[in-house]
Amino acid sequence: MTRLAFIGLFLVALAAIVYVLFSAAGGKPPSNPFERYATGDMAKLSFASAGEAAPTANMFAADGTPVTLDAWKGKTVLVNYWATWCSPCEREMPSLGALQTARGGEKFEIVAISVDASEDKDYAIQRLGELGASNISFHIAPPENYEIVYDSGVQGFPTSVIYGPDGKEIARLAGDADWSSIEAVNFIDAILAKVG
Repeated sequence: MTRLAFIGLFLVALAAIVYVLFSAAGGKPPSNPFERYATGDMAKLSFASAGEAAPTANMFAADGTPVTLDAWKGKTVLVNYWATWCSPCEREMPSLGALQTARGGEKFEIVAISVDASEDKDYAIQRLGELGASNISFHIAPPENYEIVYDSGVQGFPTSVIYGPDGKEIARLAGDADWSSIEAVNFIDAILAKVG
């Protein structure tokens, strides 16, 4: 009888250990469904501002027309704040052009907002093309019209902010990244599958 009791206790202890190990391996589920995509090239993704509304301040199209991010309501948009004087900005721009080619369309678009000076607008447009990203929608927010930059909470360049079709922030990434990487494409695909 004692031998059976020891075997029973051993099995209970073994079951408890297995339960604890599986619980620890699973960990706490992420509070945001997209947090699991913050790996590899997307490791710097931040979800701290998720749910906040896109800023309403103006930026300017290449022809000087004032535009707000409301123009993209109804589609998922990746807004990239960059400058020609910023080498990490230029380093990531080809991958943004590749992502626009791969996923751009009715549901998703990349918008580049240059923070260069007004007099450098033509050069910024030229550089966008030279960097393989002429397929990205160009806009400018020069220093005298930085409200959209401030209202977005951008603290350095480059910064990419992703907004859903409802105009609410999904995630942001400060610094450069390879937006053509498998991690980035999987992240964008997951967003499009969930929010459209």
